Amino acid sequence: MNWGQGVILAVVEGVTEFLPVSSTGHMILVGQLLGVAQTGFVKSFEIAIQLGAIGAIVALYWRKLLQQSRVATRVAMAFLPTGIIGVLAYKLVKQYLLGNAWVTVGALFLGGVVLLIWEGDRLKKQKSNSKFEIQNLSYGRCVLIGLGQAVAMIPGVSRALATILSGEIAGLGRKEAVEFSFLLAVPTMMAATGWDLVKSGGSFGRGEWEMLGLGFGAAFAAARVAVKWLVSYVKNNNLAGFGWYRIGLAVGWWLLFA
Repeated sequence: MNWGQGVILAVVEGVTEFLPVSSTGHMILVGQLLGVAQTGFVKSFEIAIQLGAIGAIVALYWRKLLQQSRVATRVAMAFLPTGIIGVLAYKLVKQYLLGNAWVTVGALFLGGVVLLIWEGDRLKKQKSNSKFEIQNLSYGRCVLIGLGQAVAMIPGVSRALATILSGEIAGLGRKEAVEFSFLLAVPTMMAATGWDLVKSGGSFGRGEWEMLGLGFGAAFAAARVAVKWLVSYVKNNNLAGFGWYRIGLAVGWWLLFA
């Protein structure tokens, strides 16, 4: 992977991390289009640069995380099942799922269908009305959201999609579910990056660490723009467009490369 390819993948990560379209899935597909070989470092790069995108959330939401202890404890509780499952499934995910374009395409398609079904049902039942604020969620509901997030370890599922839908199932309104998805990304991506670097970082050379640094910066800048746009978008729009996008991308990839 050269520097230009690294920057492109980092920007793709930053733009898609908080949208319900799967940032990991997009990096895998874009990486294949760019001819990036799925080496051990590239897989680590795709995990680690997510921390750059998370930096945008820390910059925008640090007061809520640090000053509202009831919010922070609920984020921590939701992270718990993801953390446990992540440790247990780390080798399986990195060795067999990351880099697999067809797993990604299948998950993109199925996730798009689920999203369209959910949005239609949500409109009928007016599920956008918030039953809970984040700080009032029970710990059991937080664990439910965390279990939903764990499904997103499969490339193409989308951590944002899984946490937003799980949040709404747990009783949050759309705005609150999106915000909780942002906040939950902080410990999740910090843990995923830290765990991978402990496992793999010892084999990186100076150039690879420099490429990771560049990736962090590019992902951070792109994510700040994407987060602000999404917050504005969900105020007046549903997520059905993302469902159609996922399906279109999956079908298009299948038609071109099957």
